[in-house]
Amino acid sequence: MAQFDLPLDQLRTYTSASVEPEDFDAFWAKTLAESREHDLDARFEPVETHLTTVTVYDVTFAGFGGHPVKGWLTLPSRASSPLPTVVEFIGYGGGRGLPHTHLLWASAGYAHFVMDTRGQGSAWGGGGDTPDPVGFGPAYPGFMTRGIEDPESYYYRRLFTDAVRAVEAARSHPLTDPARTAVVGGSQGGGIAIVAGGLVPDLAAVAPDVPFLCDFPRATTLTDRDPYREIGNYLKTHRGRTAQVRRTLAYFDGVHFAGRGRAPALFSAALEDLTCPPSTVFAAFNVWGQEDKAIEVYDFNDHEGGGPYQEATKLRWLAARF
Repeated sequence: MAQFDLPLDQLRTYTSASVEPEDFDAFWAKTLAESREHDLDARFEPVETHLTTVTVYDVTFAGFGGHPVKGWLTLPSRASSPLPTVVEFIGYGGGRGLPHTHLLWASAGYAHFVMDTRGQGSAWGGGGDTPDPVGFGPAYPGFMTRGIEDPESYYYRRLFTDAVRAVEAARSHPLTDPARTAVVGGSQGGGIAIVAGGLVPDLAAVAPDVPFLCDFPRATTLTDRDPYREIGNYLKTHRGRTAQVRRTLAYFDGVHFAGRGRAPALFSAALEDLTCPPSTVFAAFNVWGQEDKAIEVYDFNDHEGGGPYQEATKLRWLAARF
């Protein structure tokens, strides 16, 4: 696939047409306040993994609505004092998988908390363990249109709230340092990292790779690849609901969260990415509300982005900040 989006010089100045709802901040303040009425109840159960260099905990905490959400906390085995902490969110369709598949950050000396994704975890990887107990109306297969009729019922309201609570859960462990907490993720996980960066005011760093869930007006009309195409297929059947759906999506657009980001940020984009077109990534990066920001651009890559090269870049970048 050749490059299909805007030229790089135009990407660096591109702005989204997504319109922020007037009550955006009030909506999210209310959502988080309601979830915090439930005790976080973060529990850390040791897991026997037969790994000698790390210690792993099976984590359960209360996410949106008090619903139990799973995760893994992985620590270097010799940790004895609070460590800088990396909270990771997972790509679309994946779950937390198995502990031995998450060794990078603990091997670099960080505490690593990976959040399971409610209702997902059956498309790739090692599976997930967190159900989504909330019902929804008619939806196209996938997660993009579940409850899309209204912002209050939309699936990502629950998932984004889980992400904020995951940061709180990670920070509650005695061997994590709340003042040195970063959030990372790729694709859907990258989009969620941007959301966390906008909703958690005191993060130390944010590193989203080829992030999903940004600039919905452009993404849903530029690419016909899933998951964005799920929205188009829903509207193809439910004619006349375009304005209603766009209103809902405006509350969940990563562009609006990015404008509230205050932590140093390292983004990545791939210029042949048909899943998360580069203009949608730059739409969030260009409005990120912190001057200490950078974006790695991979000219001839699709949605795999920088892969292991970007991992090496993030290791260097985070080490310089922690």
